[in-house]
Amino acid sequence: MGWLPWSSSESDTRPSSLDGYKAPDRTARALCWEARDSFFECLEKNGIIDSIKNHDKAEAACTPQLKQFEKDCASSWVTYFKKRRIMEYQRDQTIKRLEAEGADVGQLPQGQGKGFGGVAPSR
Repeated sequence: MGWLPWSSSESDTRPSSLDGYKAPDRTARALCWEARDSFFECLEKNGIIDSIKNHDKAEAACTPQLKQFEKDCASSWVTYFKKRRIMEYQRDQTIKRLEAEGADVGQLPQGQGKGFGGVAPSR
């Protein structure tokens, strides 16, 4: 440790939290997102929307991508991204239905990033 108790030094090997969990750094997050995108692209190609409900079908069609996704991301992130994908699909379908009924959806809040299928929802 350095002179002050809150200063850091290179020899400080304490975990970043009390339970020893170390948050992923920028590189680890980028690997996770790349694996997620690859898995979701495979799901798209195979017409699978809900990889939670259709786990067996998703695993059969996208085994290598799923394994990489699960390897590169924390399990809580995997679950979160799968649920978010379903939510975004449902949101986009609702917007399409409302537009077909003549509703003005220009003022509806959009999620962050791209919509389902990697395409920004139309306004």
